[in-house]
Amino acid sequence: MGRLLKAHGLKGAIKLELFTDDPERRFVPGAVFTLQVPTSSPWHGKSLELTELRWYNGHPVGFFKGVPDRSAAEGLVKAILWIDLDEAAEEPEDDAWYDHQLIGLRVVRDGQPVGTVRLVEHMPAQDLLIVKTPAGDVMVPFVKAIVPSVDLDTGIVTVTPPAGLFEDLPEEPDSPSPVAAD
Repeated sequence: MGRLLKAHGLKGAIKLELFTDDPERRFVPGAVFTLQVPTSSPWHGKSLELTELRWYNGHPVGFFKGVPDRSAAEGLVKAILWIDLDEAAEEPEDDAWYDHQLIGLRVVRDGQPVGTVRLVEHMPAQDLLIVKTPAGDVMVPFVKAIVPSVDLDTGIVTVTPPAGLFEDLPEEPDSPSPVAAD
């Protein structure tokens, strides 16, 4: 649902990066989030309950039960917030997927496999699919023009990338140098 970015103020508030397009429904007092943190973190295996969500200068800031001050908030920086999904309660939405549904899908271009979705990065302008290929990771903008279809049943993401996204473009021959006139 989101990522905890940095402590905000002295009373345990934490600035959030939201991964949901419905924060009014997901970030309500009493909402409980499972934490994704390193195993070495004292928060590993724990959850957080939201007590309040406020907006400061257009940025969401959360207050959580059990996070009383700035030092506690700083211990949660970079944590990822997850919720348990009740898929039966969710209304299906066209062209909307959860990260866990996309990770591991085969990526196909012109009917040929080019790689596998390794990660989904949520950026301000658009999301990116990080595709693992034999030549290394490729960042694919997750927009309809480049990713026209995602088929969860077959496990295939179809891409129509611009030239050069998955392969090196051949170098253009150097233009002939002008010949000096006699």
